[in-house]
Amino acid sequence: MNEVKRTRSEIKRQAIIEAARQAFTDQGVQGTSMDKVAALAQVSKRTVYNHFPSKEALVMHLLSQVWQQALTQTELQYQPDQPLAPQLQGLLEEELTLLCDPINLDMTRVAFSHFLFHPQQLQVEMVKFNELETGLQRWLAAAVADGRLKPMEIRFAMEQLHGLIKGCGFWPQVMMSMPPLPEPQRRQLAAESAAMFLSHYQS
Repeated sequence: MNEVKRTRSEIKRQAIIEAARQAFTDQGVQGTSMDKVAALAQVSKRTVYNHFPSKEALVMHLLSQVWQQALTQTELQYQPDQPLAPQLQGLLEEELTLLCDPINLDMTRVAFSHFLFHPQQLQVEMVKFNELETGLQRWLAAAVADGRLKPMEIRFAMEQLHGLIKGCGFWPQVMMSMPPLPEPQRRQLAAESAAMFLSHYQS
């Protein structure tokens, strides 16, 4: 099967994305300028701006990639012959690990500070996220179809679950009022959130 040959523009765009990811990891989002990204990618600053009109746009692109990969490509699948609680806990732990990653938190702060003044752009991005079929969404739908969870509106149920884990495991960290949760606390939060959710929805 022949590989599709990438254009020079596509190659440069990918180099910019990889350079930005490396720079954000090494120096933090705030400590990274578009000049540094251009130097790492070995392209001109003008080329960087041709692909991404601002650092915030570049941050949002990377953040979207992280979320899409983490939420849609989980290896945890619904197991009809296994207890529900540990399955749901595992899915929530995966999301909490992503939420608590320092680089992702850093990028989220930059993205939200930008969207505070550009709410229309945030709405566009949220529509994109809502169109994703996530691992958690598939798991809930499968458990409902199997009769082990009560009938529910899947999107609303997901918002309830995210409300449980983000209240302690995300928003305080974004606001820098709490440090990222260590693994034992993430595990406990995931377990308690799963138990609370199942106490209402389990058949």
